[in-house]
Amino acid sequence: MKLSGVEKLRRLYNQFAGDDNVLIVINADPDAIASAMAFKRLFWRKVASVTISHINTIKRPDNLAMIRLLGAGIIHIQKIDQTPYNKFVMVDSQPDHNEAFAVFTPNVIIDHHPHTDVKAPFMDIRPKYGATASIMTEYLRAAKIKPSKKLATGLFYAIKTDTSNFERQTIIEDIRAFQFLYRHANLHLARKIEQSELTPGFLKYYKRALENKRMRKGRIFAYLGPVVNPDICVLIADFFMRVHSVNWSIVSGLYDKKLILVFRNDGLRKNAGNVAKHGFGSLGSAGGHKSMARAEIPFTNLHEIIDYKDDTKLLNWIIDKIEKGAGKK
Repeated sequence: MKLSGVEKLRRLYNQFAGDDNVLIVINADPDAIASAMAFKRLFWRKVASVTISHINTIKRPDNLAMIRLLGAGIIHIQKIDQTPYNKFVMVDSQPDHNEAFAVFTPNVIIDHHPHTDVKAPFMDIRPKYGATASIMTEYLRAAKIKPSKKLATGLFYAIKTDTSNFERQTIIEDIRAFQFLYRHANLHLARKIEQSELTPGFLKYYKRALENKRMRKGRIFAYLGPVVNPDICVLIADFFMRVHSVNWSIVSGLYDKKLILVFRNDGLRKNAGNVAKHGFGSLGSAGGHKSMARAEIPFTNLHEIIDYKDDTKLLNWIIDKIEKGAGKK
């Protein structure tokens, strides 16, 4: 039986008591940040405290601008004493998505990524949704909460980002959430965040990608070598999808003793999440949606397979793995 938004909200509220100290744990990106802010608003004056923490290092200028301009107030997990917290929440992620989540046993998981067989007392996982921010907007509406300008702007921007302006996986619920938020968001503020995407230091990676790219039957591959932030792979993968005749973009780089692979396609080809999982899932974490996916492979799992310090060999290995797999039409 499909539950109403009000019933889902009631069940969510029932997971908490007034003296609870709640820690929200996220892998910070626009969708996770905005969703965490929405969760915090839902529980304003309903619990003793709510803190938002992130496991990753935030370096993307748009994410930093979002945090600063919206007053998100998030703290790195390493700076938090976890002792006072008795309830843990995960939004826009699941425990299997990152090894840093392994130390937490979440009481609540709200996410739009494919289900990973995780268990929690309260779970709301909706893989058909384009953004977790859409789910959180439904909770706000069920609670009859009018979001502040900053919260509405964050959720608005998150849906815009995660659906790539509705070019990626989207359902009518995403559009309804977006329309609702449009009435309350500060569009000038959203544009300011969006235009903070690049720093001069990122430009060298674009140069490297353009010089080293390989194109094969509508697929473009680029290897960046060591990167200061894995989000650079995301930016360049999205950039290459704007090129005429490109229907797949696979950009890789080395970060934090891992090989990072970012997959994008035009949504008309085979499932990017399946390509990532089938090609690289046995070596590390891998998965995603039809048009966007990611894989992360620790160096320790590459040692006996490929010399990851040899750029040419590594790129050839990546191309071969993909072209032999589900990446073909």
